[in-house]
Amino acid sequence: MEDRIQIPEGVTVAIEGRKVTVKGKKGSLHRDFSDPRYDTAISMTKADKEVILKTDRKERKIRSVAGTFAAHVRNMIFGVTKSYKYKLKIHYTHFPITLEVKGTNAIVKNFLGEKSLRKASVAKDVKVEIKKDEVTVTGIDKESVSQSAANIEKACRLSRKDRRVFLDGIYMAGWEFAE
Repeated sequence: MEDRIQIPEGVTVAIEGRKVTVKGKKGSLHRDFSDPRYDTAISMTKADKEVILKTDRKERKIRSVAGTFAAHVRNMIFGVTKSYKYKLKIHYTHFPITLEVKGTNAIVKNFLGEKSLRKASVAKDVKVEIKKDEVTVTGIDKESVSQSAANIEKACRLSRKDRRVFLDGIYMAGWEFAE
């Protein structure tokens, strides 16, 4: 199996052993793909304007891990050229939910009239914007942006209540590439 990933103009990719660094107009991302189980099975090289991930092994797990590595490299390239944007929607019926960001925490106030605060961790390289009932989470690393959005959504999770009746919370509305 061989997977070739094209490197667009304005993007530089450096591969040192199993460490990949991608630099573009939005910033740079670094990832270490070192894993003793796959170091000899999957090879990563850079030739001209493409990254080549190759394996000669026939095992399904080895081929799927090679595909996962290729997907991570593609996500890094898209991130440094366009960046990722996740949109969330604040929904409440009676008690107005407020959200504010302090450092690396998103703080949810007045959820279902609760006096206590609910906190969600936000990655340090992720930007969170709040406009009325819309929350926008942007950044160049797909994993940290999506995890930050999921943490904000999870902070408003209800337990021991029927989700069909109690619809209050912050919900994922979609994602797109930010220009």
